[in-house]
Amino acid sequence: MTDLRPPRVLAVIPARGGSKGLPGKNIRPMWGLPLIAHSVRAAALTPEVTRCVVTTDSAEIADVVRAHGGDAPFLRPAELAADDTPMAPVVRHALEWVEHDEGTAYDAVLLLDPTSPARVPAQLAEAVTRLAGDPALDGVISVSEPTFNPVWVGVRPDDGRAGALSRYFEAGTGITRRQDVGRFLRINGNFYLWRADFVRRLEASWFDEGTHAGLEIPEAQAFSIDDEYEFRLIEALIGAGLITLPWLDVPAPAQAPTEESR
Repeated sequence: MTDLRPPRVLAVIPARGGSKGLPGKNIRPMWGLPLIAHSVRAAALTPEVTRCVVTTDSAEIADVVRAHGGDAPFLRPAELAADDTPMAPVVRHALEWVEHDEGTAYDAVLLLDPTSPARVPAQLAEAVTRLAGDPALDGVISVSEPTFNPVWVGVRPDDGRAGALSRYFEAGTGITRRQDVGRFLRINGNFYLWRADFVRRLEASWFDEGTHAGLEIPEAQAFSIDDEYEFRLIEALIGAGLITLPWLDVPAPAQAPTEESR
C-alpha cells in the first residue's frame, strides 16, 4: 500500500446465523433496515472500499443482504461457523475466496461487524489513508474513550482478602481525583482495517501479532449489540439525534419546552 495507485480494499461483514444472545439480530429491523444492511450501506458510501462482501452460513441472511443491495457471493463453510470459531480464519477465507473469484489481489481488508452499525464513512476513509501512509503499520482500528475510566474505578473481589475489593489496575493506586487519571482508550469493534498480507499470515490474536494504530471515534458510536437492551439503546440514540447515520432519514427529535414557551 505504498505505491501511487489507490489501495484495493475488501470490506468483509461477518454474519453467522446462530446468534444466541439475541436470536436473529443480524436481520432484525432497526430504523427501517435489517441490522446488517446498515454495515452494507456504510461500505457503499465509502469510496475507498473496492468491494464489500458478507460472509455467512445462513441462506436467509444472504437473501436479506442481496435484497438490500449487498453482495453475499458464497455461504461460509460449517467449520468456520461454530460458536467458538475465531475471526482470523473467517476473514482470511473471505479474502481468499474473493481474490480467487476475481483473479486479483487486494491490499487491505476492512472488517465491519454488523452489530456495530454506528459508522461514519469518512472515518473508514481516514483509516485507509492512515494505513496507506505508514508502512510500519499492520492495521488501523477504532478506539474510543469510555464514559468512565476503569483505571480509576476498576475493582475486583480479592480471594486473598476474603473477597474484599482490591484495585483492578495497579496504576490507580494512590489516585484520589478523577482528573488525575491519564486518558484510557478502549478497542470498541466499530471497524478493523488490516493489510491483506497481515490477514494472510494471521494465526490467532491480531493485537498480539501485529502493529496497529488507533483511530479515535466518539464513544456514542462505540458499542456492539449483544442483547435486547443494547439493541433498544442504539435505536434510542439514533432517534434522539445523538447518532447520525447518513443513509437514514430520521425525523429531528422534539425539543423540550423552554421556560418562555410554557
